[in-house]
Amino acid sequence: MARVCSENTTPELVVRRLAHSLGYRFRLHRKDLPGNPDMVFVRLRKIIFVHGCFWHQHRCRRGNRIPNSHRRYWIEKLHKNVARDKRNLRNLRRLSWKILVVWECQTRNLSKLTAKLEAFLSA
Repeated sequence: MARVCSENTTPELVVRRLAHSLGYRFRLHRKDLPGNPDMVFVRLRKIIFVHGCFWHQHRCRRGNRIPNSHRRYWIEKLHKNVARDKRNLRNLRRLSWKILVVWECQTRNLSKLTAKLEAFLSA
């Protein structure tokens, strides 16, 4: 687990490159906002989180699994992650931020992801 990064992951870098190529500028990992968002578009009042499917329990093939060893530990840990995510999103919405969550599995299809980012950031 020491090799698991919370910042500058491959999916996050993919989303960053796409947003930058679309002409948008952003701040990274704002510690003063709930959940330390991955990308913050201050002028637009929009935030993008890039979540790993396993760690944030996405309903895809990769996220919908639990390791066989120490199952009780992992179930508890992953449920806490999901609860923390919900709490952070709720707090950010109360602060009038618009939020997009990009899942790790969605970064594999760049054309769909580009369309999703354009729609979110231009709205």
